[in-house]
Amino acid sequence: MSNHTHHHHPPTYHNLTVSDGTTIAYTLAGNPSSPPLLLLHGFPSSSHQYRNLIPLLSPTHHIIAPSLPGFGLTSTPPHYPFTFATLTSTLNLFLTALHLSKYAVYIFDYGAPIALRLALQNPSALTAIISQNGNAYTQGFGHPFWDPIFATWSSGNSPATREALRAGAMTLSFTRLQYEAGVPASDLPLIDPVTYNLDYEQNIAPPERQEAQLDLLYDYRTNVDLYPEFHAYFRESQVPLLAIWGKGDPAFVPAGARAFGEDLKGAEIRFVDAGHFALETKGGEIAREVVGFLGRVGW
Repeated sequence: MSNHTHHHHPPTYHNLTVSDGTTIAYTLAGNPSSPPLLLLHGFPSSSHQYRNLIPLLSPTHHIIAPSLPGFGLTSTPPHYPFTFATLTSTLNLFLTALHLSKYAVYIFDYGAPIALRLALQNPSALTAIISQNGNAYTQGFGHPFWDPIFATWSSGNSPATREALRAGAMTLSFTRLQYEAGVPASDLPLIDPVTYNLDYEQNIAPPERQEAQLDLLYDYRTNVDLYPEFHAYFRESQVPLLAIWGKGDPAFVPAGARAFGEDLKGAEIRFVDAGHFALETKGGEIAREVVGFLGRVGW
């Protein structure tokens, strides 16, 4: 008798070029006949942020973890517009090419509005949502973290505010801060410095990537414009949702997790003593919650 453990389906690494010219780098793991679970990363990382979570989820689920345009080893054609609408469109092409029409999704940071934009286009596609520090409510914005980003919004992306954001956010120290802020001091040694160094070298330091990141930070305002539609989707679908939140996150604060309960009566809301990249220090605890949640909702 064969024992279907994740040892039979280790992570494999792939590239797929879709019709808009983007070549998406992605990871697969788990049995392809298991329920699919899409992992969507955030700024300023890539699918690499899920390297430790994937082996914990692949025994029960078929994992698909792409790197979004502008991140990781995904490459974009010349003059690719770095907006959330375009990223969503590219991801839609990717999911279609993989024949992925129904799936659960683990959303974090930038992955959250992209998945919810997909849900607006096809509400029945998402069978369940795990939001780990993936915001969908204005009360989730942490201050002063978002202040320089909001300044680009209110100024219409003026050169002065864009350059101020570049100076403040496009640095190795700010990338490291996103990993370490809000993390108990005793847990800081759990964070591998390779993570934020890789994110910086790959996604922030290259000049063309830096412009893409600044474009996306400015365009994030268009996600906020869609919040009422996201909330209507929640109310109408009552999609099963687990919000599991690093409570020390300076970017997306606990109020953002609790807010899901306003529109989703069955939302499960949990907090872990961690920061934004909560998987770096609480990955085992989060994985157990995710597997339990997906089991309860039958996916």
